[in-house]
Amino acid sequence: MKFLIPILFVLFVKTCAVHPDNPEITQKELQEHEAVLASDKLAGRYPGTEGDRVASEYIRAHFKAYKMDMLFDDGFQKFEVTGSTEAGKGNALITGSRRWEYGKDFSAFPFSGSDSVASSVVFAGYGFSIVADTFTWDDYRNLDVAGKWCLILRGEPEKNPLPSSFSRFTDDRTKAMLAADKGASGVLFVSGSQYDRMDELVPMRRTESRMQIPVLHISRKVADDLLEASGKSIVWYEMLADSCHCPVGFDPGKKVYARANVLSHKVWTSNVAGLLRGNDPILQNEYIVIGAHKDHLGMGGPGSGSRVPDTLAVHNGADDNASGVSLLLELAEKLSAHRNELKRSIIFVAFGAEEMGILGATYFTNHPPVDIHSVKAMINLDMVGRLRDDRSLQIGGTGTSAEAEALLRELNRDSVFRLVMSPEGIGPSDHAAFYSRNIPVFFLSTGAHTDYHTPYDDADKINYGGMVQVGNYVYALAWALDTLPKGLTFRESGPAGQQGGRPRFKVTLGIMPDFTSPDNNGLRVDFVTRDKPAWRGGMKKGDIIVSLDRKPVHNIEEYMYRLSKLSSGQLVEVEVLRDGKKELLFIQL
Repeated sequence: MKFLIPILFVLFVKTCAVHPDNPEITQKELQEHEAVLASDKLAGRYPGTEGDRVASEYIRAHFKAYKMDMLFDDGFQKFEVTGSTEAGKGNALITGSRRWEYGKDFSAFPFSGSDSVASSVVFAGYGFSIVADTFTWDDYRNLDVAGKWCLILRGEPEKNPLPSSFSRFTDDRTKAMLAADKGASGVLFVSGSQYDRMDELVPMRRTESRMQIPVLHISRKVADDLLEASGKSIVWYEMLADSCHCPVGFDPGKKVYARANVLSHKVWTSNVAGLLRGNDPILQNEYIVIGAHKDHLGMGGPGSGSRVPDTLAVHNGADDNASGVSLLLELAEKLSAHRNELKRSIIFVAFGAEEMGILGATYFTNHPPVDIHSVKAMINLDMVGRLRDDRSLQIGGTGTSAEAEALLRELNRDSVFRLVMSPEGIGPSDHAAFYSRNIPVFFLSTGAHTDYHTPYDDADKINYGGMVQVGNYVYALAWALDTLPKGLTFRESGPAGQQGGRPRFKVTLGIMPDFTSPDNNGLRVDFVTRDKPAWRGGMKKGDIIVSLDRKPVHNIEEYMYRLSKLSSGQLVEVEVLRDGKKELLFIQL
């Protein structure tokens, strides 16, 4: 979203909270940082927006005030992300002699492929094919959808706000992928009256990887036209399916021509990076990275990651992650005041596009300002502003180096915190990109809360006193890592399960996927965990998965969908591209 920010505010944010006479971590300075970064004027710092740019300028201005060396292009490492999708020209829907109007009678889903299909339509009820422990439901039984349009009701037959037996099968994309696997050339979704009384068409959301077939949302008026020969309406079939709990699909004998044209718009965002050079003749060529992501969810809305997607409002992200950036700035200020005592060099980075899938951190590790092998540790600050009364401080990645746990306990010898340690290096934040490069990581957080990813994560709820204490602990950790005579000893400590809010599956391959691939031509593997199924089956870092269980994989969403269909003990064929050549792996789950 583009918006205007008053010039005086831009000038204000470039200079406020710079106190070179007091380099200590203070509540006052943390509050000043939060007042800017979590301001309504920055509108949620969505990547590529003016609020994102102002936040980046603010961070760089402070790095410069601390007399750090600016890396990349005067501190900015720019990269492209998909900022939004919109309907292009030529979207069309024709049934018989009727030409329907885009935006009124039909729309394209943001994950739709751009293509045209002229074929008959088959009504597949709710579009389920479920074989569960307690029930079965197959809308495709006795239906042939190969090469045809598949008409599907949105939602499920159990209309209540609580999770049901159908819940994990009801997502529009999941249904569309199943239809594609059944051979459908395109999908037409319609909302029944019990699902959406207003019959509103889906909006174009910000960014989603695309399917290979067109996926459209049609109004009930269009659906009724398609079902005309049956003498019944789509609402009648919705009520029938809901009452009998049974498939209601059939071939209505109608021809459809439709074309979907969905455009993805690229925008520029950036990482902001500065360097404090160490003084030891040898160790100055080794680096510690301290990072925090600067982006958030913008105005929220469907597809944004907001936990209240029906509410369009500024998602200020005071804790997630203005708190991490505020602490990053305070640490940079304090460490810069002691620059002459540093042995190793320290890189400070405010990462962009973390909420899109750690895109900024991955770009940084793929295009580092120094030899990536010279980075000896990474500290990640993500949501450090809500220290609870029990004083619990969560630290992930404690198993990624042999020395981490003992070091962390020693630094907490006065028992300021109740340390909650987790050994895994894979996790839902920027440190995972560094762990995939065999770098020991420390992921610090004061934990999630009910305001997470909502418009209610505001600066007045931050525990600033707690942040000061967390900051002093991280300062001690950074100083210890900087001055250790010998660097940390890296150890693999792979994922215990699915990370980052993704659904947990019955099986796992044991890989860290690359969330950043923009080309929709497979899923790149960033890390393979030792002794997990993928490792035992011969998968390697850098492989690009193009097929799983003999079904195509174009992107992360398709990979997750395919994975959800697999079972423990199953022997699965996985086709990968390795150095441009296809390899077939057999992986025992």
